[in-house]
Amino acid sequence: MHTLASRLRRLPPSCGPVRLIGVDGHAGSGKSTFAGRLAAALEGAPVLHLDDIATHQELFTWTERLQREVIEPLGRGETAHYRPYDWRTRRFGPARALPPAPVILLEGVGAGRRALRPRLARLLWMDLPREEAWARGRARDGEEQRAFWDRWTQEERRHFAGDPSRRYADLLVRQRTEGYEVRPGLATAPDPDQILTHSDGPSAVC
Repeated sequence: MHTLASRLRRLPPSCGPVRLIGVDGHAGSGKSTFAGRLAAALEGAPVLHLDDIATHQELFTWTERLQREVIEPLGRGETAHYRPYDWRTRRFGPARALPPAPVILLEGVGAGRRALRPRLARLLWMDLPREEAWARGRARDGEEQRAFWDRWTQEERRHFAGDPSRRYADLLVRQRTEGYEVRPGLATAPDPDQILTHSDGPSAVC
């Protein structure tokens, strides 16, 4: 993980002074866990979860608000402010500050959408088939969220049909029994030297 973090730090800024790294993939594919571990390897890089931006009414139609509240201020080198959405109370919470940092991770379904790609220094895709990812997500959230998942899968399917991310990913991330394997994505010319295997154990090859 530290090798990947080092490479990301060396990228040129993509959004004002920020290297904005998108972590996209199907719901349930492990984006949040991976982003958390990558943020730790980046010595505490901020993570903006798109679950805090999306709402019940705007599962995928939040682009304009994200641009206005987060992307544009960061692009000017200013602190962004956004109000995270509470999925239980169905209300926005108090404003949260997001100062510009050398690297910020943008994590969530749709992080690699076409409107955001010009601002991304790299796009990472969690490479887990959608049916497997959705099954994991349903198992995680339980019967209580069954109706929501039924709606979500339809909306996610529609989103990626019109605005796919995987084909534009610079790197594909695959979770292994221990750690992650990172390979060049379809947007990157294949290079065997770029294949990285990350593990939390002492035998990591980075």
